[in-house]
Amino acid sequence: MPEFRRATLALPVLFASLLVAAPLADAEEASTDARWVSDSLSTYVRSGPTDGHRIVGTLKSGQKVTLVSSQGNYSQVRGQSGDLVWILTSDLQAVPGQNERLPQLDAQVAELSGQLKTIDDSWKTRVQGMQETLDSRKALIDELQARNKTLDEQLEQSQSTLRDTQARLGDENKQVMMRYMVYGGSIAGAGLLVGLILPALTRGRKRNDRWF
Repeated sequence: MPEFRRATLALPVLFASLLVAAPLADAEEASTDARWVSDSLSTYVRSGPTDGHRIVGTLKSGQKVTLVSSQGNYSQVRGQSGDLVWILTSDLQAVPGQNERLPQLDAQVAELSGQLKTIDDSWKTRVQGMQETLDSRKALIDELQARNKTLDEQLEQSQSTLRDTQARLGDENKQVMMRYMVYGGSIAGAGLLVGLILPALTRGRKRNDRWF
């Protein structure tokens, strides 16, 4: 996302720089003696390089002329008709007029707009792909968290069952021990009883044998 923002912010700067550079490129490509009448006026031209020379016509704003020479505040130019006339140097400019540059600027704007749209569509596609990736990862994380929760519940249930089983085994062990103790006591008591009774019976039989 930060890359997308930086690219978006850079596009207007690139667009503006190209528009500014367009007139300069036109000026470099133009011949060094090419001139255009200033866009801000329609000016009179004279027969000589001073204000005292008579006016011989006018040149339209943005009209292209060829610079022949300069003298004082005036420049001699050749118009499209081939006539040589003098015009104030300040009324000339080294770049084409707006009427001539406008179609070129429109074409450049259209081209830059197409490039901008292509870049914008490309970034939208990339952002959509990244969003889909994030959504799939989020879904996977949610699924893993749900599984982990289920396993935790199963583990807790198993531990509870194990504790209950251990408690029952403890109780059963106690009961078995008690039974062993009771059985052992019973056997010991029976043995003691037999041990006491048997000698008595033996002595009684011996006495009876003497009587006979």
